Amino acid sequence: MQSADLTLTLPASMQLPVPEWVDGDDVVDREEVLSWQVRPSEDAVYFLSLVTGDLGAVREIEETTEVARTADVTPVEGADAFYVYAEIPLREADSAFMSTFDVPGLVVVPPIVYTATDTVHVTVLGEDDALSGVLDGLPDAVDATVERVSEHGRLGGALAGRLTRRQFQAIAVARDVGYYEVPRDGDLDAVAAELDISASAASTLLRNAERALVDAALGR
Repeated sequence: MQSADLTLTLPASMQLPVPEWVDGDDVVDREEVLSWQVRPSEDAVYFLSLVTGDLGAVREIEETTEVARTADVTPVEGADAFYVYAEIPLREADSAFMSTFDVPGLVVVPPIVYTATDTVHVTVLGEDDALSGVLDGLPDAVDATVERVSEHGRLGGALAGRLTRRQFQAIAVARDVGYYEVPRDGDLDAVAAELDISASAASTLLRNAERALVDAALGR
C-alpha cells in the first residue's frame, strides 16, 4: 500500500466562492478540512473545517453574502482558530474535482489542507493503479505536483504526531514552566531541570520539535 502527498493548484472555477471585495488569502491563513460529504441529490456539499484566520471577516462574509446556504462558526477556546461547519451549493466544477478521488481502492487521508485559496495539499492512500488514476483523472485546469510517494507510514497534516515522544514531553514541560508565555516566565534552565537534562540538550529538543511543528503548519 502506497501513499502520496499532492499539492494541487486550483483554477478560479474550483476555488471556494467569495465576494469580490474579499481577498481570501488575507482572511484565511490555513484551513484543514476535517470531514466532508458530497450529496448530489441535495445539490450540496457539507464540510467541517478547522481554520486559522480572521474570525471577524469570516463572520461578516457569512452574514452578508450567500456563499454558504448555512454556516456555523465556532471559536476554539484558547486558540487563534475556529471551526466552520457549512453547507454550500454543489457546483459543476466541484463535482469534476471531487469525482477525481472517487477511485476504487483509494482513500483520501484527512485533513485536506488549504494554504491559499488556490493551493490544496492532499494525502491519498492506495495501490499503484489507484494513485495513478487520481493523477490521470484530474481536470486539465488543475496543476498537480507530487511531493512524495512511499509506503504509508507518516501522519500527513497532523501536527503533534510528527514529534518523538521525548520532543512532545519537552514542549509540554516548556509550556508548563512558562517558556512560551509572552513575556516569558520560565527559561531554558527551568525546562532542562524538569527534564533532568542539560540546557543544551533541552534547547536541541525544543528546536527540533518547533521545526517539525512549523513544517507541518506550512504543509512542508
